[in-house]
Amino acid sequence: MKIDAHQHFWQPLRGDYDWMPQDNATLNHAYGPHDLAPTLDVLGIDGTVLVQAAATVQETEYMLGLADATPFIKGVVGWVDFEDPSHLGHLKRLAAHPKFLGVRPMIQDIPDVNWMLRDDVQWAYGALVDLDLTFDALGFPQHLPNFLTLMQRYPDMRVVYDHCMKPQIRDAQAGQDAFSQWADGMSALAEHTSGVCKFSGLITETDDGWTSDDVRPFAEHVLSAFGPARVMWGSDWPVCRLKAEYGDWHGLAKQLTETLSEPERADVFGGTATRFYRLE
Repeated sequence: MKIDAHQHFWQPLRGDYDWMPQDNATLNHAYGPHDLAPTLDVLGIDGTVLVQAAATVQETEYMLGLADATPFIKGVVGWVDFEDPSHLGHLKRLAAHPKFLGVRPMIQDIPDVNWMLRDDVQWAYGALVDLDLTFDALGFPQHLPNFLTLMQRYPDMRVVYDHCMKPQIRDAQAGQDAFSQWADGMSALAEHTSGVCKFSGLITETDDGWTSDDVRPFAEHVLSAFGPARVMWGSDWPVCRLKAEYGDWHGLAKQLTETLSEPERADVFGGTATRFYRLE
């Protein structure tokens, strides 16, 4: 299958998308399956992984409802409150749904860079291992050392590093070194953990006037460090629309992987996601 390993649907009127800028017409807009289906058909994409965008269990249930009604949604990555051990009950209940894959705490939005290592949230990682659920690691380059520590603490946890850990490509465009520390951190994750990486979210970390040459070294490093069998492409739609439409990012990703063999590209554009998330 050809899989988009990371996309969102949301309804701002739900009122739980706290991060969403009210004055951003691109983001503060309702997106549902009917908005994406025509593009998937044109590009020949067989299914998607729908990922949480609100820090509520209610949004996870909303997404599972969409998945029940939408064949192309192959799985849902939801949310539970890692700071509340009673949410183990929610996690067990959600795990019974055939399209529930795992969870994603919104670590990038938490001011404390060491939050993921706090004693009071450790129960959640253990529960993910016990329930054989996935963990989407969402963060910035400053989180890389702590994610390495975390994954070495829980080597059996099935983890995917979202959006290549959001390298600050806009800083590189401005002449700053945004590559070295990020690249070293990503190489460490690739070498010392069993995690996989989402080839997504790169263009939204660029500044205006970006080109494929700005993105290329970051994409090439991820593909080299993890290898195509541990990389999965995702659109991050509709967030990607801040910089490019779905088809434009898909086309650029194809261009950035043109030196790979056909089996390797098949991994990046579907095989890795299918194996990692155990999609049907």
